[in-house]
Parts: sequence; structure tokens; C-alpha cells
Amino acid sequence: MKSLTNWVLTFLLGSGMSSLTMAGEGYDLERGHGERGAETQGHEEEGGVTLTEQQKNAAGIVSEPLSPRRVVSQLRAPGETQLNAYATIKVTPRIAAQIIERHVVLGDAVDVGQPLVTLSSVDMAQAQGDLLVAAREWRRVKKLGRDMVSEQRYTEARVEREQARARAQAYGMTAKQVDKLVESGNAAMANGRFQLLASQAGTVISDDFIVGALVAAGQVLFEVSDESMLWVEARLMPEQADQVRVGASASVVIRGKPILGEVIQVFHALDERTRTLGVRIQIPNLDDRLHPGLFVQALIDASATEQALVIPTNAILRSPDGDWQVFIEHEPNEFEHREIKIIRSAGDLSVIEGLDPGVNVVVQGVFFLQSELAKSGFSIHNH
Repeated sequence: MKSLTNWVLTFLLGSGMSSLTMAGEGYDLERGHGERGAETQGHEEEGGVTLTEQQKNAAGIVSEPLSPRRVVSQLRAPGETQLNAYATIKVTPRIAAQIIERHVVLGDAVDVGQPLVTLSSVDMAQAQGDLLVAAREWRRVKKLGRDMVSEQRYTEARVEREQARARAQAYGMTAKQVDKLVESGNAAMANGRFQLLASQAGTVISDDFIVGALVAAGQVLFEVSDESMLWVEARLMPEQADQVRVGASASVVIRGKPILGEVIQVFHALDERTRTLGVRIQIPNLDDRLHPGLFVQALIDASATEQALVIPTNAILRSPDGDWQVFIEHEPNEFEHREIKIIRSAGDLSVIEGLDPGVNVVVQGVFFLQSELAKSGFSIHNH
């Protein structure tokens, strides 16, 4: 029987029928008969999906030849996350004082005007007493009027009241605290106690002091920062920095995850040690998961352009083993997946490697193809 099968094959090949023709006719070389295979349209083959033209159109599947396109070039540089200095304050006393009570601790969220710490100072007690005296004298002179006191005395009383008020505010009292003291007229309130308030909303990121300690004027008691937006300082060579403009798009890779940002500043002075220029990128700090001091990779859009292979980002899928992949239409209505490497993002496009120019890449309908492939039970690990 086997010799008969070999004779039939020899006859067919000798008559000019190729193995490709036989395969197209459904010839089974292994079994030795010409039985046609099952109809494959609309069903998945191993490693791929075959559809009818109607199925393809209904699913909205569109493929396009892959060709190089001009995209904005990108610069890669190391960077470090930093606090947004424009949204950070240092809370310091303006005079020597003793710390009486703290009202917030490290990590607390604070609002504008919220008390942070209560202090006591001999200098403040003197300023508060002078303010009460000057305010009382001004009220007396003002009540008498210009007809009963000289112009000089009237002016002096007014100036002394304003100077005493300004001194109390310069020492650390707010305008509201000063008004409350003056309106009370209570000498017992001239005890030297005052509070430092938060001048902006944010998070307490530093509170290096102990209650009861004596602190000098200018000593930092708190740092409060709005961490919703952070800075990343990237370091570039001068010739690279020349290609970067304020407002350019940038992304920062932190723990393997890209975060989109924007260039807000390009430094004008070289770092004396590294001879590099700093580029400052602003990024959102979603869920307060990022903190200063993280080392990152920054990808910055340059003013120059380059030729690269790009496809829409939404045409790229993640395979079960974590690799990036796309679908290609290798024959009309026949699709299979191919693994690729994403080099970087360029807006809604991704610069890729792993495919040759001219390959028909599916740019719409990839999730339908992925679903059809999953129905077949095919695993990409088998290829």
C-alpha cells in the first residue's frame, strides 16, 4: 500500500502538480489521501485568525502598510525628582522665641491660615504692650480732635499707633491677630504668645524641632509643600539642551511606568562639576505616590525630527507573557500576531522595532482579533 502511495505522489509531481497546489487542494501528505480540510473561513488557525470579507468589514478591521514617518526626535537623560520650589514654603519665626505647643506633625495636610505652632517671646510681649498703649493714646487724641490737640501731637499719636502695629506684625502676628488684641484692650493678652500660620495649603514635609526648645530668628520649624506637581531635574550636555524648548512634551519613567510632563525651564548656567545643563520637567504626582529624591529616566521631545517606524498606540496589545504585540494581515483576511519592541511614545503614536517596512499592520479592530484568537485556545507560548 505504501509503495502504491509513493507511485501516486511520483506521478502527480511528475505531471507538474506542485506540493503547494496539493496543499491548496486539501491533500494530506501524511495520510496519503486527497480529502479536503474543513472550511477555515471565519475560524482560527493555529497562531492566527482567518475571516471572511464580511466578518472583517463588520468588525471594522483596518490594516495599513508600515512605512517610516517623520516624528519628533527624543532625548534620553537621567534625572531626579524634586519638590516644586514654587509651591513650597518654610515656616520660621522672625524673632527669638520659645516653642510652647505644636499643632501639626510630619505628614499632616494643612490649609491656608491653619495654626502650626504657638511660640512665646519677650520681644513679642514688648511689641504687644507698646501696641496697646499706642492704640489707647490714638483713640484718646482722635476723640479730642484737632481743635483740642496740636497738629504735631495728633500726627505723632497716629504714627506711633501705626508703627506699633507694624512692629507686632513684623514679629509674627497676623493682621487679624493684631486687630483682635487692639479691640480687646486687655493688657493680660500682651503675654508674648503668638502663632505661626500656614500661608499655603500642602503637606508638612519637615518639622525638625522639640516643644520647649528656644529657637533663633530664621530657624526653620516647618516645611509645607503642595506635592500635587513635582519637578524632575534632568541633566543634558549643552549641545543636547540646545534642542530643548520650554513647553516641550516630556515623559519620566519611574518604576517602569511613564508619566507625561512638560519642560518648564532650561537652565542658563552649566553645572561646574558635570559640565551639564539642567532641564526642569513638571509632572503630576497622582495619588501622592512620588517623593523627592527618586532617580528616573527622562525622555524629552527635541526640536529636531527623525524617520522612524510608528503605529497607533491603541493598535498595540500586551501578550500573556508581558510582551508587546500587534496583528499583521500577512494574506488578505488572514491575521497573525507578531511581537514588537516599543522604543518610545510620540503623542498617540509609538515608535517600534521588530517589523519590516511594508508589513500590513492592523490599526483598527485589534481587540476583535485578540478575542477570536482567545476562542481558539491558542497560546503565544507555543510559537
